[in-house]
Amino acid sequence: MAMRHTWSAFMLGVALVAPARGQMLAESPILDDRHLDVVARTPGEAERIRAILAPPVRFDAPETFEDLPAGAATARARNTADAFSQPSANMPFAHEMDFRLGNSLFRKTWVAAPASTLASDGLGPLYNARACQDCHVKDGRGHPPADADDRRVSMLLRLSVPGGPVPAGIADWHATRPDPIYGTQLQDFAAHGLLPEGQMQVTWTEVPVGLADGTVVRLRQPDYAINNPGYGSLSHHLMMSPRVAPQMIGLGLLEAIPAADILAAEDPDDADGNGISGRAQVVMSRVHGVPMLGRFGLKAGNATVLEQSAEAFSGDMGLSTPLLPAPHGECSPSQAACLGAPDGQEPGIRDGLEVDAVSLDLVTHYARNLAVPARRNLEDPQVLRGKAVFHDLGCAACHRPKHVTHRLRDRPEHSFQLIWPYTDLLLHDMGPGLADDRPEGRADGREWRTPPLWGIGLTRAVSGHTQFLHDGRARSLLEAVLWHGGEALPARDGVVALPKDDRDALVTFLESL
Repeated sequence: MAMRHTWSAFMLGVALVAPARGQMLAESPILDDRHLDVVARTPGEAERIRAILAPPVRFDAPETFEDLPAGAATARARNTADAFSQPSANMPFAHEMDFRLGNSLFRKTWVAAPASTLASDGLGPLYNARACQDCHVKDGRGHPPADADDRRVSMLLRLSVPGGPVPAGIADWHATRPDPIYGTQLQDFAAHGLLPEGQMQVTWTEVPVGLADGTVVRLRQPDYAINNPGYGSLSHHLMMSPRVAPQMIGLGLLEAIPAADILAAEDPDDADGNGISGRAQVVMSRVHGVPMLGRFGLKAGNATVLEQSAEAFSGDMGLSTPLLPAPHGECSPSQAACLGAPDGQEPGIRDGLEVDAVSLDLVTHYARNLAVPARRNLEDPQVLRGKAVFHDLGCAACHRPKHVTHRLRDRPEHSFQLIWPYTDLLLHDMGPGLADDRPEGRADGREWRTPPLWGIGLTRAVSGHTQFLHDGRARSLLEAVLWHGGEALPARDGVVALPKDDRDALVTFLESL
């Protein structure tokens, strides 16, 4: 353990020197790291970190510290349902109680008001879940409903219609607004006496894909609809996007990656000609009141874990927070019964909110510190072969393996860490197959944020399934790869052309993450 902490303190306070364009953007008043208490880095550290983050040139052995995907914060690997529920391994003792309190709030089951349990009432009136843990079961990945009778918890439909304001200071913004009746997401549960907004319906069509060795993989193409809309006809211009709850690990570390490093990888015009043209999402921060780099959500719609948490409290459970203080969540003016329902706000108690500032901070601390498990089987020849295939195909161009986090004064768990999340946190065109045709901020209807891959091989152990992508359509990692298009089409076609042994090795490598 001494070596790990020596690495964390000595080497990981080093910053990647961004190209001039990325550095300029990161130092502007728009895309700085004002959400973090950062210690400035010295120019002399840049060359050391450049070497650390360089792509591997050999694949006959693991890279140094590759077994610790979250640096000193890495938790011991467990092949159990608790694999994603451990705290950062380097958490100071003084922070452990906050983590446990945040966990209790994350698991708390909320009830509708009025109730004798004043600390737990205020649910809804319209909602998708009664607890954070209902969607992120064991802090893991959600899934689509198994059949028409299966509850829609852990998956929802995002909604919007064209039009709306364009935030000042954000270029290339797609003007959308909430549906005038149903808001920004379909809530399929309601308090007693109210109608839910409707029920998401999913139908599947099988699409066969032939591989070069004669193997046929059957993908399932989803189609989405809303049954029994409870508050009036659906807009003819309604845009819907299905979303399964993502896994929760490593969020604080992703938040601590310097904005300059992320922006340095932007190449919107594909100037280097490699076919990859990632773009940064930019969103208006509710906390800071300025545009900031988007990092969280399937289209990077939130800049910080705090804002992502507040949005989930409001949209998923109808609970008020300091950032979104409306006591009825997403109830629209067209939903008079919803707006007239009792709420759980108590003047003079908990800031007068259902989730006060202290509670929101505790849940945010918990979400930031759910640890990434250690890698498994790194020295397995099949894993090493699969890693070589991953790099040869160009997958690492978007699923960027390594980053170094900021040096932070107040968050030792996330400070000075070499991390291996396998994401660039940028938006990429994923082609028509994965398109939801619903813009969000700067992301168009074909663009998605590169999802982190760390922990993906433990999905079955944690969540009890192997369903991937934004809507869980892929039933295996191979199916997930075969859905890739757009900028990822050459890599996807490369997988189709692989011999079976190399394809199996690629999947084995992904399962080791």
